[in-house]
Parts: sequence; structure tokens; C-alpha cells
Amino acid sequence: MDRQVYDRMRELQAGHWWFRARRKILGGLIGALRLPENPQILEVGCGPGGNLSMLAGFGDVVGLEPDADTRAYASEMTGVCVKGGQLPADLPFAPETFDLVCAFDVIEHVEDDTAAVAALAKLVRPGGYMATTVPAQPWMWSRHDELHHHKRRYRMGAYRRLFEAAGLAIVRASFFNTALFPAIAAVRLVKMATRSTQADDDAPPPAPVNRLFEALFGAELLWLKRAPLPFGVSIVLLARKPA
Repeated sequence: MDRQVYDRMRELQAGHWWFRARRKILGGLIGALRLPENPQILEVGCGPGGNLSMLAGFGDVVGLEPDADTRAYASEMTGVCVKGGQLPADLPFAPETFDLVCAFDVIEHVEDDTAAVAALAKLVRPGGYMATTVPAQPWMWSRHDELHHHKRRYRMGAYRRLFEAAGLAIVRASFFNTALFPAIAAVRLVKMATRSTQADDDAPPPAPVNRLFEALFGAELLWLKRAPLPFGVSIVLLARKPA
């Protein structure tokens, strides 16, 4: 990603409703997994480290980040070791090292997503898990995706097949960011109709609106623990390597 995107993430990851609610949802779903005591956890593409402290609440965490300045910032801010490397071929870890491998909004950046998921699956111990998120709905493609160097947005079936091809069993797969989907979709459609080149989707709203959006998005965890959501802006998928 471009330098300005990394810098923007530093500014937003602590307080923006999307980051805060996504951490709540991911933490809730990971907490429901049957992880061993003191699990070994990897976050691939950890960026400036917004998820590392949350993951450290579950076990011993290490990060992976290709951008040198960003991984130094993430390590300094969180105290977590963040190593350099990149999907799918440049991963500085031995096979079957981790009980949980996380890739949150990462796989859509990789040209060969099949190879990326297969490479991550090799790092998981038998009986261990992968936890991932990606942007959904190809028709929602926008300038925001281009600036973040996304290669694609996903349909559910195509995304599930990546993990099945890697020999993983899908534990949970759902759309999410559903409550705000109508509003986000409306903004994207207006931009398409007007051929807007603005990419202000991540602009923080006023504080009361930020709190409202966080509450609406974060409340989806209660539903996701019970059943998948039928549509949404993103996909969350958790998979397990057979023991």
C-alpha cells in the first residue's frame, strides 16, 4: 500500500468506528474457538498494529508486515515482535508453528490469493485455526479499493473455495458490517452514478455518529455467534486444519 494509506491507518485505528467494532467482533469470534493454553498466534499484514493488543489477550503473538516503517511503528506501540515478510512466498516461519493465523483484510491485496491461503494454511498446526476477513460485493468496487491496492472484492462462494482447496474445514463464514450496509451501498451507488473519484469512505464522522456506528456494527457479534448474516460489506471466515 502507499505510504499515505499506512499513515492514515495510524490515525484511524484507535478511534474510528470501523476499526473499533471490527476488533470487538473478531475478539468475540476468536474467543469462542477451542484454542490451547497459551496459543501461538500470528497476524499477517498487521499494518500499524491495531489488532495486536487484542490478539495478545489470547496468547503469545507475533506480527508480520512487509513495510519497514510500519512494522517498526507497530512493534514500538504494542511491544509485540513484528517481522518482515510477504505473502505468499516470503514467510519467515517454519510450517505448523501457530495455533491461530490471522489475516484481516489482507488476502484481497495478493495477486495469487489461492497461493496466499495455501501458504498461510501451512503455518497452522494440526487442529489449529485461521481467522480472516476480506471486503465483499464486487459491485461495490470504488476508488477506496484502488487506493488500498485491492486486487478484488469477494463473493462468498469464491472465498470459501480458497480455504477448502487448502485442505481446511470452514468453522464459520459470514458476511458482516450488515447493519450499515444500506447506507454504505447508497454512498457507493451515488459515487458510481456521478463518477466521483473521491475516496473519503474512511473519513471519521462526528463523535456522536462515530459512537452510534460503532454500536451498530459491534452489535452484530451477538448474531454472528449464532448464525451467519446474509449480506454485508465484508466477509469473516474462520477455518480449522484437521488434527
